[in-house]
Amino acid sequence: MMETSPRHQARERALSLMYEAELKGNPPSEILGALMVPPDPYTVELLTAVEERQAEIDEFIDSAAIGWDLARMAVVDRNVLRLAVAELLGSSEVPTAVILNEAVELASGYSTDDSGRFVNGILSTLATRIRD
Repeated sequence: MMETSPRHQARERALSLMYEAELKGNPPSEILGALMVPPDPYTVELLTAVEERQAEIDEFIDSAAIGWDLARMAVVDRNVLRLAVAELLGSSEVPTAVILNEAVELASGYSTDDSGRFVNGILSTLATRIRD
């Protein structure tokens, strides 16, 4: 079995916490504050970025998701996209290809069979808008 990187684990944890926040209708910071053990600093950085820039992030996703309303997307897909866009916007040290590959892997692993392709299509469009 392949060893997962600390950043991959941080992204996975961030996704699960965002999923929980959305289901409970709470901001991610509230979910973070209720944890007994603080998560990895990168998890906190990602969640904070999504929470602070959610309106901007959602606009980016909306603009690239032609024919898809954000509210109609699968919860996991929507949150994977939010995390990846936050990373594209704020983590310039992380290569674009890594962000896209991680997002596709998370979507494929935790959502539907088509989620990887769906997420990849939207992020490929956004990566050129955000990073180029």
